[in-house]
Amino acid sequence: MSKIFTRTILLVSFVSLFTDIASEMLYPIMPVYLRSIGFSVLLIGILEGVAEATAGLSKGYFGNLSDLLQKRVVFVRGGYLLSAISKPLLAIFTFPLWIFFARTLDRFGKGLRTSARDAMLSDETTPEHKGKVFGFHRSMDTVGAAIGPVFALIFLYFYPEHYKWLFIIAFFPGLIAISLTFFLKDKNSSSTQQLINSTADKPGFFSYFRYWKRASPGYRKLSSGLLAFTLFNSSDAFLLLALKNQGMSDTWMIGFYIFYNLVYASLSYPLGAIADKVGLKTMLILGLTVFSFVYFFFGFATSMVAFGILFLFYAFYAAATEGISKALISNMADKADTATAIGFYTSFASIFALLSSTLSGLLWFSIGPKAMFMISGAGVFAVTIYLILILGKRAR
Repeated sequence: MSKIFTRTILLVSFVSLFTDIASEMLYPIMPVYLRSIGFSVLLIGILEGVAEATAGLSKGYFGNLSDLLQKRVVFVRGGYLLSAISKPLLAIFTFPLWIFFARTLDRFGKGLRTSARDAMLSDETTPEHKGKVFGFHRSMDTVGAAIGPVFALIFLYFYPEHYKWLFIIAFFPGLIAISLTFFLKDKNSSSTQQLINSTADKPGFFSYFRYWKRASPGYRKLSSGLLAFTLFNSSDAFLLLALKNQGMSDTWMIGFYIFYNLVYASLSYPLGAIADKVGLKTMLILGLTVFSFVYFFFGFATSMVAFGILFLFYAFYAAATEGISKALISNMADKADTATAIGFYTSFASIFALLSSTLSGLLWFSIGPKAMFMISGAGVFAVTIYLILILGKRAR
């Protein structure tokens, strides 16, 4: 066990845990807070769209730059720093331009760190153990995602509508995360400045697009399938909205979200370990199949028990795919291109997720939530068949 989970893997995982405590503390109340300071639903949508597009494009660029410099820590530390300081900034001033700046800063931080962090995890292990490593990291990350909303619920129970204080408080777990990054070290000891001075190592912002041409055929096929899946996978906010449609209170809605994250966290490592034995491809296919059935039946659910069962299986899907997909991608890329490969995929995944949520919103309001969920489920089932056909036995 100790040989699998190195000091770096443990540190990165705890950094993610504390960061998610901070982020998920604010996730359930962000729309309510924005409405309370005068943001319309349209403006909230534009804000989130700009923020997510910033994160998406940044993941590709900084992943490419991380590979060229063969440096990980500077991107990881800088990304977590920007996300941490963005939290209190959201509470200091309330005029729209400032809110746009602070929220985009948070997402820019995510884009700055994500590819380098995942490459660091990949660098620390072997293909035989990547399911365990990415599963463990995802588990720790999701534990934070469960703790954050619990704290928000408790705080708002005693101090209703004191939203600004939550943004201030969220800075402190972020500060712990930043502190832990100072114990991380790069494996490569070459001079960063020497690499920066080389004109060959100064990529343009969109230069990571060129990775597609030199990527392996397996990577291109896998990424195409995963991006098609992303196009059918709407925001989790629609699942929570389905609960509200059944007349559930905010407390129950957040409670289901906490339940989902707890199950997700508890399953991520075990499923990652199983995936290392049965194959990463097999686990990915199983997870996507479960997703398609969950979405298909979500539009028909009306009772607490039905929603509980569906959220349970939805957590299984998340644990079986999130870390597994990155592990598969890292296995299909050259070691020198790990961050670029992950960054290319996550960059486009962010953009596709934005398109997916927009399309899902249009379907929701035009033909109803039941049809929206059924269309998404059917689309993902078709993508699953495609992945079964194109992923060979080597795609472990």
